[in-house]
Formats: sequence, C-alpha cells, structure tokens
Amino acid sequence: MLSKRIIPCLDIKDNRVVKGVKFLGLKDAGDPVSVAKAYDIQGADELVFLDITASFQKRKTLINLVEDIAKNIYIPFTVGGGVRDCADIRSLLNAGAEKVSINTAVLNCPDLISHAAKRFGSQCIVVAIDAKLVHSQESKVDSKKIRVKNWEVYINGGRTPTGIDALGWAKKAASLGAGEILLTSMDYDGTKDGYDIELTKAITSAVNIPVIASGGAGSLKHFYEVFVSGRASAALAASIFHYQKYTIRQVKKYLKEKGILMRL
Repeated sequence: MLSKRIIPCLDIKDNRVVKGVKFLGLKDAGDPVSVAKAYDIQGADELVFLDITASFQKRKTLINLVEDIAKNIYIPFTVGGGVRDCADIRSLLNAGAEKVSINTAVLNCPDLISHAAKRFGSQCIVVAIDAKLVHSQESKVDSKKIRVKNWEVYINGGRTPTGIDALGWAKKAASLGAGEILLTSMDYDGTKDGYDIELTKAITSAVNIPVIASGGAGSLKHFYEVFVSGRASAALAASIFHYQKYTIRQVKKYLKEKGILMRL
C-alpha cells in the first residue's frame, strides 16, 4: 500500500503567494521561495505551484520563479498555469519541475494529454480539474431515495464554465494517459469547512489513477475524512499551512496515529 501524501499549494499571482475563498478575494500569503523552503523543511511530500492568472492572461508560466523555487527545495515539484503545448511542458521540466499540471489547454485540446504522456511519461502529466456543483436532485434507485449530483468543469482559473461534466472528463483524462488528477472543489475552496467528500469519492471511484483532493481543508479531521471516505491518494491544502494553523508534521503525525500510512 502506498503512503498518503500531504501537499501544500502555492497559488501565485504577481510573483506572490495568494489565497482566497472559492477562487475570489485573494490575499497575500508571502514570498514564494521562502514559503516553498519552509514547506520542504516541514516535511511536505510534494509541492504544487499554480500560476493562477497565466491562462486567463494568455501568457506562459513564471518560469524564472519556478527555477528559483526548484533550486531551493528537495521534494517533488508540480507546476501549472499557462501550459499550452508540449514545448511549455518541456520548459517547465527543464526548469526543475517533476510534474506539470494542465487544465485549460487539455480541455480545449484533449489529445495534448496523450501526446504529452507519450513524450514525457504519464507520471509527469497531471490533469487539473476545477469543479463546481451545478445540479443536485433526489432520485429513486431500487426503492431508495438518493441524491444525484453533477459537477461542471471550469477553466481559466475558475473564471469560465465549460458545460463539461467533471466525472466524465476525469474518466476521459485518465483514458488518454494522465498520470494523476488534481481535483479542486470550487464550492469548498478556502472555506475551511472540509473537502468535498462526495465529489472526491465520485472521481476516485471512477478512475484508476491517483487523485489529489483540494479545496476546504480546515482541521486535522478533514484530512482523515478525505483519505478514508473520499479515497484520495493525496490531500492538498493552502490556508491552514500558509497562516500556520497547523504544520505539515502535525497533520502527518495525527494521520499516522489514526492508522493512515504516512511518511514522517
């Protein structure tokens, strides 16, 4: 059995780490290089860097900043934002990223997943899915009432709805060669109310590749829930780490005491 992973996230805007609620109201959270170094020292399993305005502004990722961070950390490093083609992926890998996260570009051109997976290996290709609840209703199945929910995929840093079903898109991304899915609940992002367990479980049950759950971490219990009930392979968080509510070691120690396999 593989260890579960705890992954802090650096959302980057104007060369600074920022954090908001439901993708809005962004506040400054520090210098990216300093924050990255601190998470490396704390024992993060990986680090995710997302240039959250690159796609919307139709520009490339801040590659100089990626290089600066990569030189200062010794943990796996995933970078996303503004990635449009295999040339961009190669540039980020050459800059020090181990994996590249892609959202907007692969929605517009799904074949980019298979092309990138063949060229660089599936292990390098992370498909990011920003999902928002759009439909919820009760239905009868075998005389039992159940609530059926549907989530829509958004692109351009959560600004643009696509009309694409998140569950169906996750399945397609996996079939095209994605090595991992970074799943963010737009409804729970930054709320500290816990991960969207229903969304996470729906995606993890539908694909056979690792799923990183993102959006909503606010307590130690939330991490436990997303691993046990949501079946996530990794849990990504930002606010509780940026504002020092918990350290990464505190989270990992708690989870290990609860029987979750962790690397300490």
